[in-house]
Amino acid sequence: MNAPGSQALAYEVPAVPSLPSFPLDKWYVAGLGWQLTDTPVARTLLNKPIVLFRTADGQVAALEDRCCHRALPLSTGTLEGQGLRCGYHGLLFNGEGKCIEIPGQEKIPSKARVPAYHVRERDQIVWIWFGSSEHPEPSCEPPAYEVHSSGEYLFDGDVYHYDAPYQLIHDNLMDLSHLGYVHLRTIGGNASIHMNAEMKVESDDASVTVTRHMPGSVPPPTYVAAYPFKDRVDRWQQIEFHVSHLRIWTGAVDANTDDLNDPQRGGFHMRGFHGVTPETDTTSHYFWTMATNPQSDHEAIKAKVIEQTALTFDEDKVVIEAQYQNMCRFGARPMIDIHVDVGANRARKIIERLRHANHSSA
Repeated sequence: MNAPGSQALAYEVPAVPSLPSFPLDKWYVAGLGWQLTDTPVARTLLNKPIVLFRTADGQVAALEDRCCHRALPLSTGTLEGQGLRCGYHGLLFNGEGKCIEIPGQEKIPSKARVPAYHVRERDQIVWIWFGSSEHPEPSCEPPAYEVHSSGEYLFDGDVYHYDAPYQLIHDNLMDLSHLGYVHLRTIGGNASIHMNAEMKVESDDASVTVTRHMPGSVPPPTYVAAYPFKDRVDRWQQIEFHVSHLRIWTGAVDANTDDLNDPQRGGFHMRGFHGVTPETDTTSHYFWTMATNPQSDHEAIKAKVIEQTALTFDEDKVVIEAQYQNMCRFGARPMIDIHVDVGANRARKIIERLRHANHSSA
């Protein structure tokens, strides 16, 4: 008990930095190049409201989606030759976030600016840097994706919005055994062959690669529609996981005609780019492209492959969102692992390790 007239000492307990929701010091996918044209695009990425736009000289810019004057989203504004004009009082911002014009006012306050993000466009993919307090500036260039620029493939793509956390999308893409159950109308096939496929999993500190071979398969509908297979095929699936994106190379050759370990093998190819970017802790953006190698009737075959790919992703979206709704409904109930979960589990360990590394350096 304190003596009369005395005062208790007040101790402030220092706040413990919380574990970041997502790995930082990474380039994440913010969009596909052709999505940025003559209007600003609003996106929330890693819980940050951002406006993306293309400047008059073709460069991509990304700013905090909030005017520093009266907080209107800048994404509701208009693009002009010099930058992005706010739709409330007309303040004009350049690609670095600096206000360069205030209508009716000659002097521009030095504080009239909004935060800008580091963005790069490479191989028609728009990347945005989310750095930690230690590394606010990019420490490397964004990944290359030569499939888009080599001239060897035709491709197209789009974006999906998921009402589910981004790692559930990772889980789905890392485990293609589900094709025989979820995608019977498109890229599926015999479920037993998928579940019993020869599988090899390799990993390091930053990536996981899952390789699956399925010789003697009946080609699924998408393959038959796109390529003149004779009968049975030898299929392959190669999934390469990185924290911000996955690269999936699938395809098939006529059975017993080519070595599935030969990187130059022929046959029908589908090379998918999957940029999985968290919107919030519970929602996600899924930027995808699919590239293929038609042997004839190039544009028609490409269109068919893109259509079939979109149908496949429609099916995945239904499953993943229903899965997450049920997880919310039942709460933290245990789930078992089976043999097809090895790749997805290793990917989750990488993300968890990187989150803790960001936490310890904060």
